Amino acid sequence: MRGEYMVRLAVIMFAAMCMGYGCEPAPETGYQFRGNISEEVLRNYLSRAVTHSELCTPPQYKMDGADSLEDDLRMLREIGVKFIGRSIFRWGEENIFNDPEFLKFATDVIDPVHVNDPDVIFQAALFEIVTPEVEGVAVPEHVFRAFGLPVEERNFSYGAMVNLEGIYLNHWGEERSVPDISRMESLMWYYFMASQYIDAGFEAIHWGQVALMAMNDPEFRYWNKLLSMVRSYARENAHRGYVLSDAHAPFGGFKYKEQLLFDFHSFPLRIKGDTTIHMRGILKEGHLDALYNKSWGGITPSGWETEHLPYLVEFDNFGISSDPGNPVAGEHFIWGYDEITWFSLKSEEEQKEWLSYAYHWLKETDREGYLQMPTCRVVIDGVSSRHKFKANLKSETCPGGTGLETRIKELWIQGQID
Repeated sequence: MRGEYMVRLAVIMFAAMCMGYGCEPAPETGYQFRGNISEEVLRNYLSRAVTHSELCTPPQYKMDGADSLEDDLRMLREIGVKFIGRSIFRWGEENIFNDPEFLKFATDVIDPVHVNDPDVIFQAALFEIVTPEVEGVAVPEHVFRAFGLPVEERNFSYGAMVNLEGIYLNHWGEERSVPDISRMESLMWYYFMASQYIDAGFEAIHWGQVALMAMNDPEFRYWNKLLSMVRSYARENAHRGYVLSDAHAPFGGFKYKEQLLFDFHSFPLRIKGDTTIHMRGILKEGHLDALYNKSWGGITPSGWETEHLPYLVEFDNFGISSDPGNPVAGEHFIWGYDEITWFSLKSEEEQKEWLSYAYHWLKETDREGYLQMPTCRVVIDGVSSRHKFKANLKSETCPGGTGLETRIKELWIQGQID
């Protein structure tokens, strides 16, 4: 297994260099920052953002085991991606942090890209779930010291992370709970994970459903403490001394006192089913909890003030209703499917047309919003032959590719002209 891993990694790194990742240094661009980020540079990144799930995850740990990494790197370079969202994450399965290959593989993917283009940002995601598997992970010395606690030999405690009143206990299934961010053990666990990802080369963290974890933190005092500590760690250890943080903002945003907690907001597209045409979906301001034209303003973590914080909207994935194909089946479903599964069921030409529609609708409706392009996203099992939606050109390397990468590139080029 180890030998196969090293051979595969050598092929990946060689392919990355041949595709331009590792040949010549990138020219001066509008994507540079250090220690904080300006509004202009942040917007430049959001305008070239994709969701590419598990790009940096070792094949043996990917959700479907499939691996087309060489072609994924080709595609991302070809279309000019600068922000690679959700490139590594776990949903539970915390014991994975005991395997050094988990993050070593990620670093071995990131480093060749950064040799040629140090401006590319890879995002890790930390979600609103904790399981008893944390109890197999030792608390490292630097975590105790960061919180001013005596160093001791012990593992993390699941019981010390869940809410004492049972709020959201077993919320995701038996012994799969939403952690209470007001508890010291939860703060330590998330600080540990964030520091692990920063050390591996990630410069952005998506924090998931912050509001759920704040069940006992109405003023977001504990969230402010955690994010401040993570930013302090990034100042000393991150690639450019800063880590971008975002979270789902269903109500418009999060503040501690007058300070915005996050560098930018994010949320699902919230596509509305249109009953006039089968499987048609539209975007509409005010539909459910959509973020359009309601992103909060304030003082950002980098110190600049804004009336409305820029944000990303992405194709969500969360499941399928009991009545797929019904345009009104379940509030947040689109024709009974989650957003990326619904999108994946369209023909390749329909996908290109709808992506163009969404891109232009957003530019016309709310200039603070940016469409996070779907280059790799998990879809629901059994609905189609795919387990992941892939935007790659169809090839022997990526037989499930849809060819959507050509439309993404066209839209971004057009956006530069506009």
